[in-house]
Amino acid sequence: MDVTYPPEPWHLTGHCLIGVFLVPAAAAPAPPLPTGARTLTVFGRTIVATAFFVYERPSPLTYNEIMSTTVSVRRLLPFVSIPFIQVDSPASRAGGRELWAIPKELNRFAVRRLAEYTAEAVGTARLPRPPRWALPPLPIAFRLLQGDDRAGARTPVAGLVRVRPVRAKWEFDGAGPLAHLAGRRPLLSVAVPRFRLRFGGRRTRRW
Repeated sequence: MDVTYPPEPWHLTGHCLIGVFLVPAAAAPAPPLPTGARTLTVFGRTIVATAFFVYERPSPLTYNEIMSTTVSVRRLLPFVSIPFIQVDSPASRAGGRELWAIPKELNRFAVRRLAEYTAEAVGTARLPRPPRWALPPLPIAFRLLQGDDRAGARTPVAGLVRVRPVRAKWEFDGAGPLAHLAGRRPLLSVAVPRFRLRFGGRRTRRW
């Protein structure tokens, strides 16, 4: 049975919680990348950002998501790459894979907004108290680099986010897909009570 999804760009709105970790390069799974690209390391460590996202109306699709990202470099230009991502929407899974070569898989989630986020058999992030303030909206823009020489995409992402540094507790299943983060403390955790993102569009490049 075919699964339909919206055409790009996706205009996404919601909230999220992000943790930034430094992981020994040998322990951090690397995403497939095209020739000339590599995962950025700092003194033998990989920068891994793991996040729970909740996409709400008026997003074209509403769903929960967990992802883990790394920084890639190609021709001296920085990109974000996603070696791991799960969602609870078949339409999001199909669209992510077919539009932008993002390797989305399905999972089940439990969410209490800006309090607790859980992806089954993957991990949980908890905030001891909800953030009571956030910075004014800040513009962000980056490009996603996904796939190898056979198939992939370079995708623009831009938008506005409201952020606040928080003290979040992250726990990961030692036998799960993010086991390399189990027992590690993040360098930084950030709550985003509200974001608006434009994902993809005319400048998406596929090969």
